[in-house]
Amino acid sequence: MSGSLTDVPGLRVGHAQRTDDGWCTGTTVVLPPPGTVGAVDVRGGGPATRETDALHAASLVPTVDAVVLTGGSAFGLAAADGVMAWCEETGRGFPTPGGIVPIVPAAALYDLARGGARRDAQGTPTHPDAAMGRAAAQDAAARDAGHEIPRGRVGAGTGARVMGATRPGGLGTASVGLPAREGAADGDGAVVGALVAVNAHGTPVTVDPADLCEPASTTGVLGDAPSTPGAPAPGTNTTLAVIATDLALTVAQAEAICRAAHAGMARALDPVHSLVDGDLVFGLATGDRPLPTDPMAAATVLLQAQQAAATALTHAIEDGVSRHHG
Repeated sequence: MSGSLTDVPGLRVGHAQRTDDGWCTGTTVVLPPPGTVGAVDVRGGGPATRETDALHAASLVPTVDAVVLTGGSAFGLAAADGVMAWCEETGRGFPTPGGIVPIVPAAALYDLARGGARRDAQGTPTHPDAAMGRAAAQDAAARDAGHEIPRGRVGAGTGARVMGATRPGGLGTASVGLPAREGAADGDGAVVGALVAVNAHGTPVTVDPADLCEPASTTGVLGDAPSTPGAPAPGTNTTLAVIATDLALTVAQAEAICRAAHAGMARALDPVHSLVDGDLVFGLATGDRPLPTDPMAAATVLLQAQQAAATALTHAIEDGVSRHHG
């Protein structure tokens, strides 16, 4: 399995992070093309989110302008302020009588003090802020179409850990192509991509232990490991994912893809969706490939996309926790 989220045409991904002076955190921004439909499915007992209600099928605006994955727990949601400001300045947003309003859903994972301190030597809190969010958005905008996504301990994966915070996690990505049938409708041959920041309480179950990162040091950029491996600490985990496709989907259909993708998370991590995880999947549908007009053919494509979403997320998680990062 290979590929990445940027195999979906038009998507760009940018990162910003810090690992010095007590810092070990970062932010990742996904910039979709205009008109991209957004959705979300939230699981687990400890989510830290922003604007997820705006992604429901009954909401006014079906599209999104950016998606933010960030460290810093709930504090890190401030990164979305910088992304919103950047979007407004570049003309991305929903038009209102008072000016455009960017739709920027965000989710945060817990990595507080994993660089060793809650504040650096200057007294600045060591979690993502609006400036880091803006930097990640600018990094995404500067990328070429179809670019390779830096992975591992970058962006939102910088301070991530797995296995009860005893080993480093990270950011991973993968993609799956839908089968194209001879003479079939336009929906066939689409692509489904996954991007994930793995900070799970659970153990990766689809990766050989020999391929996992080395255990977290008791000193250095990952700070102190817990004294009891696997011991839960409330609110200290979360796996954040983005699933994207070039299919033309409604919000409800995109949400169904998100729900199916959680099966891929469950295949890769044990346990998953626990009380100390805030696991969620964002969904993006760029609309380049219309579904077939025949209802049964359309249903077939949607089923294939659901299966591809779960498979892509499983392999993106494998990628995020392996030591072989670009």
